[in-house]
Amino acid sequence: MSNIPSIFINLRIPVIGAPLFIISNPKLVIEQCKAGIVGSMPALNARPAAQLDEWLAEITEELATYNALHPDRPAAPFAINQIVHKSNDRLEQDMELCMKYKVPIIISSLGAREEINVAAHSYGGIVFHDVINNKYAHKAIEKGADGLIAVAAGAGGHAGVKSPFALIQEIRQWFEGPLALSGSIANGNAILAAQAMGADFAYIGSPFIATNEARAAEEYKQAIVESTSDDIVYSNLFTGVHGNYLAPSIRAAGLDPDALPESDPTKMNFGGAGKAKAWKDIWGSGQGIGVINKVSSTVAYVDKLQQEYMAAKERLMKTSEEFVGK
Repeated sequence: MSNIPSIFINLRIPVIGAPLFIISNPKLVIEQCKAGIVGSMPALNARPAAQLDEWLAEITEELATYNALHPDRPAAPFAINQIVHKSNDRLEQDMELCMKYKVPIIISSLGAREEINVAAHSYGGIVFHDVINNKYAHKAIEKGADGLIAVAAGAGGHAGVKSPFALIQEIRQWFEGPLALSGSIANGNAILAAQAMGADFAYIGSPFIATNEARAAEEYKQAIVESTSDDIVYSNLFTGVHGNYLAPSIRAAGLDPDALPESDPTKMNFGGAGKAKAWKDIWGSGQGIGVINKVSSTVAYVDKLQQEYMAAKERLMKTSEEFVGK
């Protein structure tokens, strides 16, 4: 294991809940943290912008109350995702609120900026930056990020195309800090596999769409339950940046998921294509959803992850002992 900040000491299993655009809200974040994993949400989910102040107050107060009542098993820390792209005109205002509430973890996306890292460090926070290749990983650390999220092939939302094996091993040749892996991780076996590859944490997003606490339409939750990796489409049409989306939602918007045109990557937008809005109408999802077979509570899903993770560790230990014995 690499140099893990003490902020992660209360994690029940090595999992960071990925921030889900539109879907994540204080209710989901709080339940993730109480369940023992890092809960997160995008700052941009709070609309209007002033709502972020209310949401951060709700999260910090609720978790403080929980910790006072459960000193033997306090909640995991939470994270706020900041979109650093120039299209985000709220970034400075949202970071000021993160500083006000001393958000423990900032997850920065779509651009690494030194001032974001400096702002988080000013109150003792840490920054994870998500990257899709080794080049961007170097840039993020050079600009002061504390940790990295390797977004490999199969991740939901704006995913990369690199094999997780290639991406993790390249980063680990030079970076010894905290590292999370994103891409098709949906059960305890995959969490352990991420660690075996060299990551410290599994970064899990899409399965949490199918939870009671997620702010997603019931049709979206059922689509997660009913779909498999065969239903995931990789396209840049909807935002200008390549991402993974559910084919049923693309068909519902009157488009052919097998014949989508390319978008101009220099004209990034969060609106979508025509009347179909990205994330709202065109649903994001990673390839790992084939193992999600029902909508459940967040705590029930985390319980399941822990049971699978521990069983996988025991199985690996037994297999290792058998090989050593030979």
